[in-house]
Amino acid sequence: MLDQHTIDVVKSTIPLLESAGPALTTHFYQRMFEHNPELKDVFNLTHQHSGGQPLALFSAVAAYAKNIDNLAVLGSAVERIAHKHTGFLIKPEQYAIVGGHLLATLKELGGDAVTEEVLTAWGNAYGFLADIFINREAQLYQQTAAKTGGWEGTRRFVVQAKTPESSVITSFLLAPEDGQPVVEFTPGQYLSVSLEHEQLEYTEIRQYSLSDAPNGSTYRISVKREQGGKVSNLLHDHYQQGDVIEVVAPAGDFSLIAEESPVILISAGVGQTPMMSMLNQLIAQKYANNITWIHACDNGAVHGFKEVIKAKTIANEQLQSYVWYREPAAQDLPAEDFDFEGTVELEKIAEHMLPNGQYYFCGPIGFMKAVKQQLLALNVPESQLHYEVFGPHADL
Repeated sequence: MLDQHTIDVVKSTIPLLESAGPALTTHFYQRMFEHNPELKDVFNLTHQHSGGQPLALFSAVAAYAKNIDNLAVLGSAVERIAHKHTGFLIKPEQYAIVGGHLLATLKELGGDAVTEEVLTAWGNAYGFLADIFINREAQLYQQTAAKTGGWEGTRRFVVQAKTPESSVITSFLLAPEDGQPVVEFTPGQYLSVSLEHEQLEYTEIRQYSLSDAPNGSTYRISVKREQGGKVSNLLHDHYQQGDVIEVVAPAGDFSLIAEESPVILISAGVGQTPMMSMLNQLIAQKYANNITWIHACDNGAVHGFKEVIKAKTIANEQLQSYVWYREPAAQDLPAEDFDFEGTVELEKIAEHMLPNGQYYFCGPIGFMKAVKQQLLALNVPESQLHYEVFGPHADL
């Protein structure tokens, strides 16, 4: 455990951290990549350029400083980040590299305010937190490898089928090249793909939600073509049936909880991918209670799994579906494929927003914030709200 003096010194640096803001972590990443360019094969450089990753790291550092005397409140964040790390195959020795650059950044940006006492305290605090992550990630690696069909590192998978789901989303059915079983996962989790290609300067790892129920033999991911996205465009344009992709075992702490209560699945855009996995699992298990599917997208052209959901709604009496189109196109009228126009207003289907339901939602951050606020306003307990953030972790 950390001693009281270390805790006090770290907490005394909170004003310094807040005054520096995300510039602190932006400097950290620039420094680290300059001295250790090999880590560019690990980090998503797109998130660096967008500022998402530096902001996420700054929020994490500030939260750690503020709660260093009550780390229990950070438990869910630690679990989520540990899962993300296993998808990137983070190794224990990389923590020492990161820690060295973090302390150097504090010194370089903090000036005289960062004394040897401060550096020692932050070194101890970082080492303590790093050990928590290293131990938890070792558990996750070992647990996955020990399961039937499990593995460590990457494993070669063949693209068995490639299916367009909308004008921007394509599904990839992946089968292991060795023909052996694949480890089970919990609907809501994601798969990490590691790509090396002549069009990529570095190895690129991306995490995509699994979009079908587990079956023990194949995985399915459904990838949105992102404007300017190196990996998503590469997958859409160049990876075809028969091609091989290196895959890291499933991970993620966002997962379907086995309950007997109503389940409400809420998504926007490609956020529907983990919801498809959950829905298919519930249907496969002949779930006894009501399931409500709520989806939002811009228009019919980008509406993924449209016909699939229609068919499932017809075939399953306990499943209700409600769709919002933000700006329907002329070809979307009359409104046969959507129920409401504009942004999601859950009050319009308040009869399905039950206080005893389990709510799962995924999509852009702004969408999820709005969904959370609406659900709380409808008296749904926060403990029954579950969400996934694509990319760097963010709080709602």
